[in-house]
Amino acid sequence: MDKIEKFKTMEKILREIEDLKNSETAVIKKIGQIETENMNVNVENLDKSLNEIYDGVYKNLEIVETLHTSFTETVSDFKEKNNITDEMLMEIRE
Repeated sequence: MDKIEKFKTMEKILREIEDLKNSETAVIKKIGQIETENMNVNVENLDKSLNEIYDGVYKNLEIVETLHTSFTETVSDFKEKNNITDEMLMEIRE
C-alpha cells in the first residue's frame, strides 16, 4: 500500500471513529430522554438499569474521545512525515 492509499485509509478510520463518538453521544442523550420519561412513571428498576448503562457508555465515550485525539495526531504526523499535500489529495479525489 503506497503512502497516499495508507493516508486515505487512515482518514477513513478517523471518520469511523468520529461516527462511533457520535453514536456513543446519541446513546447518552437517549438514556437522558428515557430517564426524563421515567420521572413520570417512577420505575425504580428502570432507573437503576439506566444508570448502569449510562456509566458503561460514558466510559466508552471517554475511551473513544481519547482514541480520536491520539489517532488524529497519528494521521497528522503521517501526513507531515510523508509530505502529503492537500494538492496531492485533491488530484486523487477528483
